[in-house]
Amino acid sequence: MAAKAVVLHAAMLAATFVGAPAVAQTNDPNLSQKQIDCLSRRTAAGADCEDGAKNGGGQSGAGNAVGGAVFLPSLIVDLFPNPPARPTPAPTQPAPPKSPTSSAAPAPPPSGPITPPTGLNLAAPPRAVSGEFVPDEVLVTVAGDAGAVQRIATTLGLQVRSQRQSRLLGTTLVRYGIPDGRPVGVVLAQLAADGRTQRREPNHIYSLQQAAGIVNYAFERIALDSKQASGENVRIAVIDTGIDDANPALKGVIAGQFDAMPNVPIKKRDHGTSVDGLIAGVGVLEGMAPGAKIYHARAFEGGKSSMDVILSALDWAAEQDVRIINMSFVGPKNDLLGTACRNARALGMVLVAAAGNNGPKAPYGYPAAFDGVIAVTATDAKDGLMPQANRGAYVFISAPGVEMVAPSGTGSDVVTGTSFAAAIVSGAIANLIHAAPDRSADEIEKALAATAKDLGPKGRDNDFGYGLLDIKAAAAAKE
Repeated sequence: MAAKAVVLHAAMLAATFVGAPAVAQTNDPNLSQKQIDCLSRRTAAGADCEDGAKNGGGQSGAGNAVGGAVFLPSLIVDLFPNPPARPTPAPTQPAPPKSPTSSAAPAPPPSGPITPPTGLNLAAPPRAVSGEFVPDEVLVTVAGDAGAVQRIATTLGLQVRSQRQSRLLGTTLVRYGIPDGRPVGVVLAQLAADGRTQRREPNHIYSLQQAAGIVNYAFERIALDSKQASGENVRIAVIDTGIDDANPALKGVIAGQFDAMPNVPIKKRDHGTSVDGLIAGVGVLEGMAPGAKIYHARAFEGGKSSMDVILSALDWAAEQDVRIINMSFVGPKNDLLGTACRNARALGMVLVAAAGNNGPKAPYGYPAAFDGVIAVTATDAKDGLMPQANRGAYVFISAPGVEMVAPSGTGSDVVTGTSFAAAIVSGAIANLIHAAPDRSADEIEKALAATAKDLGPKGRDNDFGYGLLDIKAAAAAKE
């Protein structure tokens, strides 16, 4: 019954977030129809406007609210898929593998009617925005104080919805609202022409990686003795859904909690509870690293979150002085997330992420595909690859993640997905740190790559990465 419930829930979520495609729009009365078409049809590939007009152009990645949209008050508005402007051609060669190595209160909007700016010289063509994103928001890092933030808003006809100093980005992060329906790609281009802005990104939407879901076989498969397993006092951050902290498997495990979306009611606690339990659960459903201290950031509801919320959770995690950050979610490439991950790694944190459950032909999943992040795919009890797992040169290592028993918001459940394989790896790494606290993130990554059990084609491959995690061999690699 539990497995059927998981399948039903997944189907309901999928139905919820299906939306009709929408076309770009602009309210600027000074733009001709041809200019509007140009703004909508340029792509990141660098096609010029004339060619785009002759060939019919592509569909803009921006969109409007459509029927069936889901509303998460004060945070995520009108979530729906936004198709890329044009299909991205597959690279002629595979990408090189990675080397083993509380928001402030929103400022009030400008008084009086908001007039979209005119006569701006665009420094770059509108971004070909891909992946799901909040359709009326952008994220911007700004050099300057609150006054500069508001002046940018006034100049470009935007609203300051939140702003805060980000530790991992090292600057002020502002969430601007677009009140007049301009496409996100157009606003990003207009912001690029303003020298007061540093980085400009869509507020991308990310999804937890749980597939439809028999005693936990992970200990045996990764060569970890369950009687000797320990992550005692190792601090681990988990960014996920809310959790059932009354679940017996999490008794004494949660050292701290942070709610990055306090205005959104918690409805589901299953995914986060399962991830925490697989990492450091106690009792009957013992995790990989009993004794570890989990710092849990709630950043997802209904399986979804936004870039702004995730960055807030990452900043909180960095402030807890954790050694490991588990990110069992996937979304589009976003430069702000990449910068945060790079800086977290520079601070000595080991970053572990789900490779994704979107199938062999899916695009790369982020944050897993960022350099310095350990991308984990899922295998079953016989070391076979989970069929719906993402593939690619970014996949770093394999770990059990198919049909495992884990604690959940309703007691326990059978779970499947790269989310849970990532949790197994995070717990295993906690064992390495417990045994040798001075081991650096680079040393741990190299040890995992050098000692993994080769699966599939000889050597590293796009399906299994370096192979199946072998924690016993990795622990010995330092000796």
